[in-house]
Amino acid sequence: MRAGESPLAGLAALTGRAGGLVSRMPPLQALSVPIVIVLMLAMMVLPLPPLLLDLLFTFNIGLAVVVLLVSTYTVRPLEFAVFPSVLLVTTLLRLSLNVASTRAVLMNGHTGTDVAGHVIESFANFLIGGNFAVGIIVFAILTVINFVVVTKGAGRIAEVSARFALDAMPGKQMAIDADLNSGLIDQAEARRRRLEVGQEADFYGSMDGASKFVRGDAIAGIMILVINIVGGLAIGVLQHDLTLSRAAGNYVLLAIGDALVAQIPALVISVAAGLIVSRVGNDQDVGGQLASQLFSTPRALALSAAVLGIFGLVPGMPHLVFFALALGCGYLAWKVSERQRLAKLPAPAQAPAGQADTDASWDDVTPVDALGLELGYRLITLVDRKDGADLLARIKGARRKFAAEVGFLPPAVHIRDNLELRPSAYRVTIRGVVVGEGDCFPGMWMAIDPGHATTPLAGTRTADPAFGLPAWWIDDAQREAAQAAGYTVVDAATVIATHVHHLMQTNAARLLGRSEVLHLLEHLGRHVPKLGEDVVPKMLSVSVFQKVLQNLLEESVHVRDLRGILETLAEHGVRTQDPAELTREVRIALAPAIVQQVFGPVSELSVVAFEPRLEALLVQGLAPGASAALEPGVADFVISASAQAATAQEEAGVPACLLVPDRIRVPLARLLRKAAPRLRVLGHSEIPESNAIRIGRIIGETT
Repeated sequence: MRAGESPLAGLAALTGRAGGLVSRMPPLQALSVPIVIVLMLAMMVLPLPPLLLDLLFTFNIGLAVVVLLVSTYTVRPLEFAVFPSVLLVTTLLRLSLNVASTRAVLMNGHTGTDVAGHVIESFANFLIGGNFAVGIIVFAILTVINFVVVTKGAGRIAEVSARFALDAMPGKQMAIDADLNSGLIDQAEARRRRLEVGQEADFYGSMDGASKFVRGDAIAGIMILVINIVGGLAIGVLQHDLTLSRAAGNYVLLAIGDALVAQIPALVISVAAGLIVSRVGNDQDVGGQLASQLFSTPRALALSAAVLGIFGLVPGMPHLVFFALALGCGYLAWKVSERQRLAKLPAPAQAPAGQADTDASWDDVTPVDALGLELGYRLITLVDRKDGADLLARIKGARRKFAAEVGFLPPAVHIRDNLELRPSAYRVTIRGVVVGEGDCFPGMWMAIDPGHATTPLAGTRTADPAFGLPAWWIDDAQREAAQAAGYTVVDAATVIATHVHHLMQTNAARLLGRSEVLHLLEHLGRHVPKLGEDVVPKMLSVSVFQKVLQNLLEESVHVRDLRGILETLAEHGVRTQDPAELTREVRIALAPAIVQQVFGPVSELSVVAFEPRLEALLVQGLAPGASAALEPGVADFVISASAQAATAQEEAGVPACLLVPDRIRVPLARLLRKAAPRLRVLGHSEIPESNAIRIGRIIGETT
């Protein structure tokens, strides 16, 4: 107390500091674990009365049973994340009780078998019948089961699980970041998932180390048993003048009873540890998984009943036991079979819409398919698995081919029937919009004229729905003759699959959604982890990156070289965020691949060009910032002349490619896209230096 300060003020200050100290003290629940651990350590040095030993041994057995039941009803390992600490505490409790009971037995074992409580006495007399030889054998068997079988297996599973959990952490973190960037989850959910991933790795790592507690406990139990037997016989014979048989009857039986009292809870805890680490993630506990997986196959249960019945017929076998179990398995097989049959029956008819008194809900909102295929009822046989389901296999092959050529995996094709279509008609939709349709006839063949077939066929004249080539629908009898005449003959499933593949290629930009872009980045991250993270989303947003890829796909530029695309974006993304400008830089960087995609591996490129005055006129009307718009007559002439030039180039066996100045490449490609879809428009800067240019045709040249 300072000078001049009153005694009451000093008392108030002291009371305030004491109140603050009390408020900072941990609650009773937080103090319980340290107090219990201190008490267990005290049990090793303080003598305990027999009644207290009985209470503690009973508590140890009950605690082991509680841990086992909690492990059984746990759905996910992280729901019992404190299990490694529980394993340490229970092991320490058993060892403390071993030390306390050993002290009681060695000090007062000469007076009788109840000196360490009635629990140890009961285990020594009732469970092993007072025969210490049987007790030693039983204890050895329990120790082998615990140490060699359960603990070793659980420890190995925990070790492998810890390794796999650590190896899978980067992939799980990337998946969480992808969901966060795509807007599927918010920051709080992402934080919770990251914490759960870390806790899972910590849990399995702790379990890998905690299994050593059980192993050490088993070794300590063996050593304590040997020490108690040797020390008890020595104390009984040498200090208390007991006969060897009397000393064995007291000390050895109590030592074995003490070992069994500790070993049985240890085995229960080991089984709980095995259940925790060996279960596979599911939404059911162990009991539910056993009931739903082990007893859900009626054929296996029926065969088991038959095998048990055959064993029951063997002479000398306990017939009643085998026949009873065979009847039980047979009844269970019939019961499961009936339940599965009832589950397959159609649901009862719902009340008419006029009688239903239910309001509309979000379940009535049907999401639009990203890529759909609707079939008339006569085409259903093409997707029927009983008939081979050729169309399903062909469409899977078309998706694989598209992914290998274009560079990303397209959405799955949702196939469904549509009674509004003609019986033999089909149509392809992208996001609910029809992009292609046609007619197919199962059991017939389409003979396509590749351009050099001259023999007429007896069939229905049509056109190939994918490329518009002339074709005929013929029956099976004309198939070999059509092939000999030079026609390409395909079945109905191949016609539809080829059409779907062609539509996927021509509409690749519309199929590349945000989900596909994120999967692309995740796939690249497995090979080049840092490149994608440095560019997207640190430098460019996902939407800008998606728009660049869509711009490339709109002009049939494949995006397989995703690494090269990202490296180009990393170089120019600092300067601009404009998708059109970034697309131009990427096309220049991908120029060798674009040219090879159009012409193949050739050194000389035969291209179409504009007459210089027409080209200057197009630059004035189409270049960015042009003062005058392009006249309609000039535009019509350019469109028609370009289409004729493209056809002439293809008839000459040369790829249709138009070479124009860079300033008008984008608007001119957009202008000619519908009139000449196969005409590729390249800019001067997109021609590699290693290729020579030959002007094969000039548009606008007067003759």
